[in-house]
Amino acid sequence: LRSNNNPYASFGATLARDEEQNLWSTPHDVTHTEADDDRVLYNMIVVRNQLDKDSEEWQKLNYDIYTLRQTRKEVRSRWKHILEDLGFQKEADSLLSVTKLSIISDSQNMGKAREILLKLSEETNIFPTSWELSERYLFVVDRLIALDAADEFFKMASVMYPKRHSGERADDIQKAPQC
Repeated sequence: LRSNNNPYASFGATLARDEEQNLWSTPHDVTHTEADDDRVLYNMIVVRNQLDKDSEEWQKLNYDIYTLRQTRKEVRSRWKHILEDLGFQKEADSLLSVTKLSIISDSQNMGKAREILLKLSEETNIFPTSWELSERYLFVVDRLIALDAADEFFKMASVMYPKRHSGERADDIQKAPQC
């Protein structure tokens, strides 16, 4: 076999390239420059790739990119966990899948979806405190409204990820009885 004729010869390089372009940790995500938060991450990657790998700036940007990706994975994991607890074990991934082809199911739901998303942000810890609300989760909430599961999702998020009051420590919350 010659490596030029082997269709699998560049498989590792392709995976690495896909991971570099993979802003949402979903293989072949075509939406990675569609939303504002995606553009921020994309721009960070572009700037980092123009720097010398041994430089302090490159290392800082690389850390920031990694941290942002990990935060996104954590948020998605929280949403998936709640969806699975609500009985959407098989549908959780598809409910969370948002591409540039995704549409709002009913334009009349948009206001309610924004309201619920804002409420989730303000009254739960499903999003980190520094998190800017993502358009991506607006589509997910819209789907939950269509399934008549948005209110149950909010209740479950409130129980699983309660908002900590200032001065309250994480270990105090862990000692609280779990529902």
